[in-house]
Amino acid sequence: MQQNEELQKVVDLIEQFKLGPAINALENVLLIHPGMGNMDVLLAIKNDYSLMMQYWERGFEDAQRQLLYGQLLARLYVLTSNIITQRRMHENPYWIGIYQRPRQVRKDWSMNNVRSQLENFTSEVAMLELEQPQQREQKAKTLYEEHQQLMQDLFGYILTSRLWTENLADAFEELLLSPTVDPVDQQLIVSAVTLSLMQTFGINKFRLLLNVYRLSVVETVRQRALVGWVLAVDERKKRIYPEMGRMVGEVLEDKHACQEVTELQMQMIYCMNAEDDQQKIRDEIMPEIMNGSNIKMTQRGLVEMDEDSLEEMLHPEAAERNMEKMEESMRRMADMQKQGSDIYFGGFSQMKRFTFFNELSNWFVPFYPQHPSISHIWNNTRNKRFLQVITQIGAFCDSDKYSFVLAFEYVLGRLPANMLKMIENGEASPMPVGGEISMEEQQQPAFMRRMYLQNLYRFFKLYGNRNEFVNPFNMPSIVFFTKGIMAQNGLQDSLLEMGNFLYKRKFYQAAKDVIAHLDEDKRNFNFYMLQGMLQQRQYDFRTMSALESFSRALKLQPDNEQAIRGYARSAFNAKAYDAALRKYEQLLEMQPDNRSYQLNAAICLTNLDQNEEAEKRLFKLNYLYPEDMSVSRVLAWVLTLNGKYEQADKLYNTLLSADKPKALDILNYGYCHWLAGETMVAIAAFRQFVNTPGCEDYDMEKEFWVTSHKMLNEQGISDVEISMMLDSLR
Repeated sequence: MQQNEELQKVVDLIEQFKLGPAINALENVLLIHPGMGNMDVLLAIKNDYSLMMQYWERGFEDAQRQLLYGQLLARLYVLTSNIITQRRMHENPYWIGIYQRPRQVRKDWSMNNVRSQLENFTSEVAMLELEQPQQREQKAKTLYEEHQQLMQDLFGYILTSRLWTENLADAFEELLLSPTVDPVDQQLIVSAVTLSLMQTFGINKFRLLLNVYRLSVVETVRQRALVGWVLAVDERKKRIYPEMGRMVGEVLEDKHACQEVTELQMQMIYCMNAEDDQQKIRDEIMPEIMNGSNIKMTQRGLVEMDEDSLEEMLHPEAAERNMEKMEESMRRMADMQKQGSDIYFGGFSQMKRFTFFNELSNWFVPFYPQHPSISHIWNNTRNKRFLQVITQIGAFCDSDKYSFVLAFEYVLGRLPANMLKMIENGEASPMPVGGEISMEEQQQPAFMRRMYLQNLYRFFKLYGNRNEFVNPFNMPSIVFFTKGIMAQNGLQDSLLEMGNFLYKRKFYQAAKDVIAHLDEDKRNFNFYMLQGMLQQRQYDFRTMSALESFSRALKLQPDNEQAIRGYARSAFNAKAYDAALRKYEQLLEMQPDNRSYQLNAAICLTNLDQNEEAEKRLFKLNYLYPEDMSVSRVLAWVLTLNGKYEQADKLYNTLLSADKPKALDILNYGYCHWLAGETMVAIAAFRQFVNTPGCEDYDMEKEFWVTSHKMLNEQGISDVEISMMLDSLR
């Protein structure tokens, strides 16, 4: 562990552009731990830097100095990263197994050999059509079993590989763009590269994914590559590899690419809501569906079971209501799915305990019926059609499709005889809970990307050894729009849209960080409005910034009601009650009957010691809206300040008669009786206040000496009385 920390410190120094200290730090690590080797490589870097320093110290001009420094920095990073990878593969029990298996069973991992095996598989699959039916099945079984083992090994080999050279990355790029390699294999390779890259950044693997995204003609491969390079972007490496920023910038010159990157960010946020969606489905939707479970599916559609039952004869309308509720719940599920929700996460999360998911690569392999782990289930004539239909029309990610097929084998033997017969005869008409997804929609890039993200989310959430991997679904890393390297070219036009998207989902800090990257010349009315709303949520230390933001918005749209309202609230938070009142009066000219504006204006008047005017307005509001407790609360306080304690007391009694009275009402009730000279009642109220849940640690000294000190003195309560009140509460 100590060695790992020491090596990470070297990486930190490299990221900080500190070549000399990084060389010295790594040299110390290698001297203390000679078993790591690589000292000769480090000494070569050290000697080159020493020579560079000598020329610089002697005053020689070198136009290539900046470039050479960067190259030495990159060489040192590659060396350090490879040492870290090597240690992980030889000391961590989990990684030892993944590293050793492919290298023990296969000695030749040259790119020529790998490509030859992948291309041979494609041609052999095509040749199966020429075989006799009796021989074809056995040959296909053997062929797919051998190939699946190869792909498992290749996945592990890539995942545990060191940083790639440019030539090796080019060879893999050719492989991933070749029409003679199965797209299923290409997708799995992209996932292996992605996982490897997220563990340890390497510029050549990163370039590979970018190029595959730009050049591949297979959409499923493109979308996996897009997810891969976006998740791998590492701001900390931009000084080591400045070309990373240039490469990303080139991609983001394309408007379509910017649109896809924007959609990807939103889809990742939706993934994070999977567990909340699961709770909503479990608590609200599924109970209604289960209430309609006296229904079965046939070729004629939905029909009721036990049509002649006594219950139905007595209550014929009940079955119809159950049907309507179930259909409404089904529609809710379908709507959630269309909006991007992961509606199947909860249901399928328990199905990841099959031994199938013990194999790492199976979490990422695209669904194909010939997979050796499920082919015997798929080819069972009793359920083949049922499985074909359900996996084709449902919005299931690959991982869930495998889960469904594996679970179906288990369930099949436990089905009632009549239902089993319907499945065998093709009479059952399966329909996913979330509704049918057309083939046209399934061919859309956004749908492919969403399904792949759900695969990834399940892996990082449910895989037994998930803690061994860098999780891209954690905050704040999931919001990759906050990375400055992404805020280039066409993506600038998406920053404000993304900021609003994040704000609506309460990712306030992320929204703030995203719009901070917006260029000055693009900061329009909507920008200042969003910035102001974000700053309002931290008004205790950013009030004037919020006020300034809304002020700038009003310069652009002086009569915009939302901007005026934002300014008024910010002014109030900044205790600029005069300014706030002016804005609320302006709002009341627009909407004279707006209760909120009237109430806020009255509160401003109170803070400006214009209590009589405030009381007048509040009495009118209280007459119009007698049930509005907010109005009663403010009126009670104004009456207290105006010395009308009996009237205030009546309102407080009403407020405190609620099932769960607000702590503020209890506190103000105490003030009312204290100012009225009823000290014992006030003491009892203050004691009740500090015993209210959430107020146990409330600082009453600060309350009396700071928050309300001026008011108490103005109302005739001396400092001596304040001290005595505090003593009585101790």
